[in-house]
Formats: sequence, structure tokens, C-alpha cells
Amino acid sequence: MSLQALTYLVVGASFALYIGIAIWSRARTTGDFYVAGKHVSPLANGMATAADWMSAASFISMAGLIAYLGYDGSVYLMGWTGGYVLLALLLAPYLRKFGRFTVPEFIGDRYYSRAARIVAVICLIVISFTYVAGQMRGVGIVFSKFLEVDVTWGLIIGMGVVFTYAVLGGMKGITYTQVAQYCVLIFAYTVPAIFIAIQVTGNPVPQLAFGADVTGSGVALLDKLDDVVTSLGFNQYTAGTKSTIDVFCITMALMVGTAGLPHVIVRFFTVPRVRDARISAGYALLFIAILYTTAPAVGAMARLNLIETVQTGPVGAVDGNLEYAERPDWMRTWQATGLLEFEDLNGDGRIQYYNEANPAFAEAAKAHGWKGNELVVDRDIMVLANPEIAGLPNWVIALVAAGGIAAALSTAAGLLLVISAAVSHDLIKGVIRPTISERGELLAGRVAAAFAILVAGYLGFDPPGWVAQVVAFAFGLAAASLFPAILLGIFFKRANREGAIAGMLTGLVFTYGYIEYYKGLFLKWAGAPWGENVASNWLFGISPEGIGVVGMCLNFAVAIAVSAMTAAPPANVQALVEQIRLPRTFDEGRL
Repeated sequence: MSLQALTYLVVGASFALYIGIAIWSRARTTGDFYVAGKHVSPLANGMATAADWMSAASFISMAGLIAYLGYDGSVYLMGWTGGYVLLALLLAPYLRKFGRFTVPEFIGDRYYSRAARIVAVICLIVISFTYVAGQMRGVGIVFSKFLEVDVTWGLIIGMGVVFTYAVLGGMKGITYTQVAQYCVLIFAYTVPAIFIAIQVTGNPVPQLAFGADVTGSGVALLDKLDDVVTSLGFNQYTAGTKSTIDVFCITMALMVGTAGLPHVIVRFFTVPRVRDARISAGYALLFIAILYTTAPAVGAMARLNLIETVQTGPVGAVDGNLEYAERPDWMRTWQATGLLEFEDLNGDGRIQYYNEANPAFAEAAKAHGWKGNELVVDRDIMVLANPEIAGLPNWVIALVAAGGIAAALSTAAGLLLVISAAVSHDLIKGVIRPTISERGELLAGRVAAAFAILVAGYLGFDPPGWVAQVVAFAFGLAAASLFPAILLGIFFKRANREGAIAGMLTGLVFTYGYIEYYKGLFLKWAGAPWGENVASNWLFGISPEGIGVVGMCLNFAVAIAVSAMTAAPPANVQALVEQIRLPRTFDEGRL
């Protein structure tokens, strides 16, 4: 069976599974639509949380980041996993104990203010749409390659699938769909990793292969990769180039952002009891670790395989690179997507792949007719292209396609649902029309979800960066806006509505403004001028990916200062804060 036919079969079967689950678990009440009726088991919720969490950034982009950044890519591993410890210890059980449907609802009740609830909704929408832009880019990348359709049609197909199981099934449908998606994506990620680990090192365990010797060479994988990349003018793979403060801030922003992401937090509202929220977080961390401990090996082996494919002569030989006419089929197919580009700058018919940013290397290479790097590989394709680069069977390539789509769609669905809940439950029912019927609210939620899907699809046509980068921005915004308000709401009785509102707005505006200035997050489409995104211009040397930490500190400082200068919260609110932290719930038994 041809690769295209096999891909259609595997991906089509996965789509049929997702839609079938959505029909079977259709939401019939607002409780089903928002929190799956609070009847999800900890194991299923942990698996669904892992799928919700391991988005296109994790499946498609993270190993690509590690492949190109090397040691510097470790900040994403540390930040995206460490955040679950904060979530499990500081937030999940207390928010579940509070018993509301959404994060804005918690903030509105805790800070006894509709205005605080509206500000929280604004923060949630900005965070979620920033995040979903990256997911829709992932959907477009996968469909454009494996289904051999135009990116526009790829996005439309993906939007249609998400619409079916998110709008029809709500949180109930999404939860059980995400359980299936986790099984698909983790199988699709680990199977090719095992194949390639055996091929490169002879060790079938990718985590162990990462430190093993390359087959037949007696040289460790990382040592060989260091030699290969430095011979081409790139930095050592195992050496870091980021400043210590930037590494700290990016890691911290990703960790704290994890604990403040609305679509992750809402998952812990779906379990029956408070102690189940803690157990769910433990299961989620276990399921996530399977992929996250595999990613470094996948990234390293992908980079090595790519370079060895391009080079046909001695390592680093300027005149020994791949003849363009003899490029392998995988390069031809990916070149057709526009995600891999070749430009023969010197007209010699060879693909010359070097670091043109290295002046010393460039001068030496000019003697051989080199006029610049001729190959550009989008880092977001590394995981998807890796099985083809390694020459694995077609069924493995098709499986990776299904996994990439599952990863992107699972998170997109979760994000779209929290946007829908923010509009229908927090704005319409909570502020605009409190007397709306349950049926009317359910309809409003579905209409809001449909509208959000259209906006998400539009963002997917021209996202503001590669997948993991856009996702990192969303984490920074979550860290700077919602996390301090939630944490203070649980552990600081004196925090009041004026402080919470001032803190959230300060953190959101500062962080969004900084990212917008250096990256042109969304307003670049208006053609506005932006600052040069170079380290020498960054505040304290902190990159836009890590600036959320500064925004978080400003949020805490402003919220605490304003709270101290204004009236204390009512006695009943302070008593509520005390009750949330008691070792027993109001009516749900033991933790």
C-alpha cells in the first residue's frame, strides 16, 4: 500500500474514533459541557490532561527545538514538566475544592467582583488565542504534508473535526476523545524513536540511546553530534549559549505558566473528589514524562540523521555535499510544502549546509565558492520528517502523521472549550444575562465554541512564529496574569478585588507589550514597526520567551501593594479562603 493511501487510512480511522466518542459522550447539560459532570476517574483524567497538555508544541516542535538548540533546548523540558509539580501542590486540589466551572468564575467569586471576573476572561482569551495559533499551525503542517492537500484545506479539515467533537461533546466528549488521542500520540512518538535508536546506536531504549555510542564508530552520540555541527560552523550541541538569567526566566515562566493555564486547570474540575485532583496530576506527570524523556534522544538523532543525509563527502568538506539532483525523496516531498527550501546560491548544483552566521567559517568557505547556507529546514518538521529521513516503513510514517494531528487537535479542543466557557458562562451568564436558562447557556457555549474555531483557523493561516515559540509566549502571559491572582486568592486572605484587578492588568499589559514589541505577536499584520529582537536590547537580558517572570513579579507587587492600601475583603470572603485550605472539603469527604 502506498504511503498516501496508508496515511489516509490511519488518519481517517483516528478521526472516526474521535467523532464516534464525541457522539457517544454527547454533552446534555452545562455540567457535562463545562466539566464533564465531574465524574471522570483520576486515571482517565490524567491521560486526558496529558493529551491536553502535550500539544503540537510537545509532539511536533519540542524535539525540533532540541535538535537545533541543543543544550539550550533543555529549558523547555524543565519548564514544561516542572510546572505540574506547582499545579499539583499549589492549585489543583484547592480549585477543585472551590467547586466552580471556570477560572474566571473562581476569580470573580474569590474577589467578590464582576470586574475581576471580566478582567480574568480577557486574560484567558488572550492566553488561549495565543496558544491556539500555534496548535493550528501544527494542524496545517501535518495536513499539508501527509494528506497532500493545500494548507488552507488542511486547516479547514482540522477545524471541522474539532468542531464536531468539541461543540457536540463539550468537556465530556473532549475528555474521552483526549484519552484516545493520548494513546495515539504516545504510540506514534515512541515507536519511531525506538526504531531510530536501534538504527543509530543499537539500543532500543531512546532514553539510554541518548548516552550510547553510535553503531560501528565507538563514539558517543553526543560527541559525534558535537563534531558534526562544529565542523559546519555551528555551536557545540552540548554547549549552552543563553545567559544564566535568560535560562532561569524562560524555565520559570514555563513552569509558572503551566500552573496558570486555564485549559489545564479546568481539567481538575472534572474529577469527583478533591483528592482525585492530586492523583490526576500525578498520573498526568507520569504520562507526560514518557514523551518528555524521549524527546532529547529524538532531537539529537534527528539532527544527526539530517546532516548525514545532506553530506555525502567528508564531514565539513565544503565540496562534499549532496548533489541537488540526487536529493532523497523525503527532501523532495517536504520541499513541496515550503517548509524545506533550497537555493543554489553559487550555481554548483550542490546543497551546501553551513552556518552562515559564523564569520570565521564563512571566510574560509569562500575559497570553495560558498556564498551562504543554501538549505533552510523549518524546525517544526523534524519529528514528522525523522522517520522518512531514517528510511522507516510507511506504516510508521503514517502513524506519526496520526500522532501529530492528535497532539494538535487535542490541545486545540481544550483551548477552544475554555474560550467558549469564558464567553457563555462567565460573560453571558455571569455578567450580561444571569437569568439565562441552562438550555440557553448550553446553546451560547456551542455558538461561542464555533466562533472561536473560526478565529483559531484564521490565526493558523499566518501564526506569529514557529509552534513552540508561540506556545512559550502563551505561557509567559499566563504566568504574568492569572497565576498570581489564583495563588494569592488561595493563600493570601488580604488580597482584595482592587489588588487583583490592578495586578492582572499590569502583568498582562507589560508582558504582552514586551512580546509584541520584540516579536510582533499579532499586530505585525498591521505593518507596525517593531524593536530589533536582539539580546543586547532585551530588558536585563531576558528574552520575550522569559519575560513573563518579570510580568509575574510586577503582578504580585502591584496586587499586594494595592490590596494593602485599600479595604480588606469582606469577612465571609476571608472565611472562604480559610475553608478552601482546610484538610476537609465542605461536603466531599476527605482529601
